[in-house]
Order: sequence, then C-alpha cells, then structure tokens
Amino acid sequence: MSNQPTDDRPPEQEETAAAATALGTVPLTAFVGRPPMDVDLARPAPFGWWAAIVIALVAFIDRIEVNLIAGALPAIQEEFGFSDTWAGAIPTAASLAAVVLLLPAGRLADKGRRTWIVALVVLTWALFSVASGLATTFAMFFVIRILLGAAGQLYNPPASSLLADYFPGSTRGKAFGLERAGYYMGLPVGVALGGAVAEALDWRAVFFIVAIPGVLVAALVLTVREPVRGIGDRIDRLRGMGDTEPTTEGAASAAPTSMFAEARAVLQITSLRGITLSLALLYLGLGGLFYWLPTLLERTEDMAYDTAAGVAGGVGGVGIVIGIILGSRIGDRGHGVKPGWRIRVSLWFLLVGALSITGVVVLPGVALRIGLVALACVGFAGAIPNLTAASADVVPASRRGLGFAAVQFLLSLGGALGPFLIGVVSDATGSINIAFLALVPPLFASVLILRWAAVTYDDDARKALAGG
Repeated sequence: MSNQPTDDRPPEQEETAAAATALGTVPLTAFVGRPPMDVDLARPAPFGWWAAIVIALVAFIDRIEVNLIAGALPAIQEEFGFSDTWAGAIPTAASLAAVVLLLPAGRLADKGRRTWIVALVVLTWALFSVASGLATTFAMFFVIRILLGAAGQLYNPPASSLLADYFPGSTRGKAFGLERAGYYMGLPVGVALGGAVAEALDWRAVFFIVAIPGVLVAALVLTVREPVRGIGDRIDRLRGMGDTEPTTEGAASAAPTSMFAEARAVLQITSLRGITLSLALLYLGLGGLFYWLPTLLERTEDMAYDTAAGVAGGVGGVGIVIGIILGSRIGDRGHGVKPGWRIRVSLWFLLVGALSITGVVVLPGVALRIGLVALACVGFAGAIPNLTAASADVVPASRRGLGFAAVQFLLSLGGALGPFLIGVVSDATGSINIAFLALVPPLFASVLILRWAAVTYDDDARKALAGG
C-alpha cells in the first residue's frame, strides 16, 4: 500500500487545460501509477461499467453467504437445538462485531489501495464460510459467524469509495444501483439457495458451495484499476457542475487528523446524518424481514420451509430488480436539476415499501402476502441506491472511505437489531406474526427523517463537490 502516492491529484495545469476543453475529450490522470489518458467528458460512464459490475458481484456474494443461514435455519436449529432468540442473535452478533472494525477500515480505505483491500476481504469470507460448515457445536458455529460478520462489512468503505471516484454524480445513482442490486439480490438468493441445498443435501454443504464463487470474485476484484481519488468529482467540475478548482476549505479538510476526529467531522454534515438515520431504520426492517420471512410463511401459511425460502427468494428478487431499475434511472435523471431530487425520490419509494410491509404483517393469505412482499422490495430497492449515491454526493472525496465507514457503522447497528428483535418478540408472544409488527414503526420513521435530510442536501452536495 505504500506504493500509492500520498497526494494523487494530477498537476494543476492539467485540470486547467481540461476545463478549457468543455465537454470534449481531455487528458486526465485517472488511475494510480498510470500515465494520463484521454477521457471523454460527454460519456455517462467515462471509464466504463466494469468496476460497478465487479463491486456488485462482491456485494452479491457477501449477501448470499450471510443469508444462507436464513434458508437453512430449521436444519441448523434441529442439529444444535437453539431457540428463536439465539437464532436471531447470530446475525445481530455478527453485525455488532463488524462495527468494531468499520472505522479502521474506512481510514484504511482513505489511505490504502482499495482494490487490494476488497479482494482480501472477499477471500476471508470464503475461508470463514468453509469453517462454518465444519463447526461441530453451536458455540463454535456462533463464534465463526461472528468472525465472518466482523470481516463481512469491511468491503463497504473501500468499495463505495471506489464507485464514487469511478463515476461522476450524473451516473453515480446507476453505479450504486448495480452495487445495491447485487447486495439485495443476494438476500433472497441466499435464502432460497440455503433452503434448497439444505433440503437436497445437508446444511453444511450450503457453506462449502458458496466458498468457490467467493474465491473467483476475489480474483476479479484485482482486475479493477485503482482510480485517482476525486476523479469523479473532477469530471463533474469540468462539466460545469461545480468550481473548476477545489476550494481552500476543501483542501484544508484533507489535512491529517485522528480517525475519530474525521469521523465526527463527517457526521457533522447535516443531510448525511438524516440519510444515515433513515437507512439505519430501514436496514433494521429489512434485516428482520429477509431473515424471518421464510419462517413467517412456514408458520402462518403452512408452507414447507424449502418452498417458503424459494418463494421468498424469487419474489424478493423480482421486486428488487424492478426497484433498482426504476430508482436508479429516476434518481439520476433529475440529479443536479431538481432540488433535493435523490432524497425526494427515495422518500416516495420508501413510503411504498413501508405501506407494503404493513400489509404483509396484517393481511392474511399467501397470494396477497407474496404480492405485497414484491411491492415492498420494489420500494426499498428504488430508495436505497439513491440514498447511497446521496451519501457519496455530500462527502468530500478525500474522506469518502471514512464517511462510508461512519455510515455503515450506524447501518450495522440498525440492521443488527432486526433479526434479534423479531426472535425475542416471537419467543415472548409465541407468534411470529405479532413479532413482525415490530418492524413497522422503524420503516415509517425512516420516511419522516428523509424530509429533514432533503432541506440541506443540495447545499451539502455543493460544498462536497467544491472541496473534492
């Protein structure tokens, strides 16, 4: 990592000459350790989509592995004999373990070579997945899942920072849409795969199978070139979406400070606090929904568990694809044109999702519940890439790794509570359906918080672009 330049901004005269060329092809130093290259400023994705595709695969494999447990949960509970509370505690403890390492990971993402970090994290997942299948006691299985959870979230700060540098603001929503598509497609696929493999073979085989694509994806990450920090923002400035040169305030913000001081400074961004709180509450709801949905269908609709896992996976996947396509297209179309556009789009998508989940909980019937799950996934999938892109928009490029770590820190805390909350309420009331009611208030609260974030989003985005 020491080979990376400490200041990877290209020479001042290079950017000045490029600015004079307006929207033509200009020479820019875009990748670390490589000579300047001609960049077409008129292209939506000046460096292509390969980086976004690879990061989407990383997110896809991560969520598949994490959600294999949900699909194979009855078989694992049968072998080790643990309660719903302990079942819910598995993802909760894993997420809390990740929180400890997130800020150091964000700091490393701002200083080190991000492609190497992501590749190493993915390889670590594969090894811990194999270890999960080899566990002989519940205590051993629980500890291994905690270790995997600690590693699992570490890809997010460097990966999100990479995407923000590869793509200018006008296509950032689509880039994060691909990443979030991989992430949320991995949830239902993991549930469905876990249930099918556990039923056909054995729950241990579930964890062995996923390790193979994990190693392959780790190798793919190494094919992604390391971008110069802030190159996406620089292209926005050259397109006339911000000042041609960074402000002195932005340059000062890159001065070395402690990790916690930088994290506090990032969280002083008003709109980022609103976006993060909204996402944290949303992740609480989603974490509980996808982890326990097959169990809900099994217990309330008398479906076989492997069938319930397959239905949840298929319906959720279709909804996610539709939501990602709609959300990323609508969000990018009005970005920089209509005030607070990404936040406003997210608010309406989230409202659709919250209303749909309420229907899933209170309305009986397999067909109706499945249809509402699909509609909820459309809503959530449409909002999340826009909110992720908005997080990148309001944080200066020099701090995005730590910025995404601070965001992920709070998201992990929120998401960790969902599965555990449902497990506790289920054991206390004896009803998984009543337990699902605990998800409804956080989802509606996430909608209300976005109204606050929309007020300062545009000003914060302009400051970040000027300070890139």
